[in-house]
Amino acid sequence: MNFAAFNKYLRRYTIAAPFERKDFKGGSGGGGFRDKKRPNDGLRVNRDIRAPQIRVIDDNGQMIGVMTVPEAVRLAEDKGLDLIEIVPNATPPTCKIMDFGKYKYEKKKQEAAARKKQVIVVIKEIQMRPRTDQHDFETKMRHARRFLLEGDKVKINMRFSGREMAHQEFGISLMKKAIEFVSDLSMVETQPKMEGKQMFTLLTPDPVKVKDYMKAHPDAVKKAQAAAPGELKQEKDDNEDE
Repeated sequence: MNFAAFNKYLRRYTIAAPFERKDFKGGSGGGGFRDKKRPNDGLRVNRDIRAPQIRVIDDNGQMIGVMTVPEAVRLAEDKGLDLIEIVPNATPPTCKIMDFGKYKYEKKKQEAAARKKQVIVVIKEIQMRPRTDQHDFETKMRHARRFLLEGDKVKINMRFSGREMAHQEFGISLMKKAIEFVSDLSMVETQPKMEGKQMFTLLTPDPVKVKDYMKAHPDAVKKAQAAAPGELKQEKDDNEDE
């Protein structure tokens, strides 16, 4: 066979589409060795448990022993309960007989209780200028007191502009006055310091001081909240004027 005839033969019997290599997935139905998704909060329950043998704990917390999954499922079903794989990485995996619905309910309660115990830190900001007058100063600091009583941190910002930068002593004096105004409720977390054209300090509630103050003034927060809407509007207007 000459060269031209050989090429014609190759073109005739070459597969048009390239051979497509497919990854082996194993098992029947192409399911592969990947673990199926676990809808039950990531736990295997009853016949979804795949280990050939498991260590079983009964619903009273007593260790029963090692057995197959079908045997353990029958024990659970006889009690009207479920078999739950609680320690999948053990050898053999450890499973417990319990009410799965009740287990999920108790777990949700525990998670909700844990969320309640989480401390969320909120920082409220108070804006001032070295030329803030006495009335505005007291209005802003009443807000600061309310924030501290509610458990929030307070960041006081002192903004300088133009020639105010040459006379920072006025701003420093006002900042010290602000710290003193709430000293019966707070402690200084960050001492006053300059950042560009702005000075700031961070105050945090002092738990002991706040507790003592609330004991002496049980309605302090309610009164501050009742007066807040009008004062907040006034402060917003003042900030816009500045």
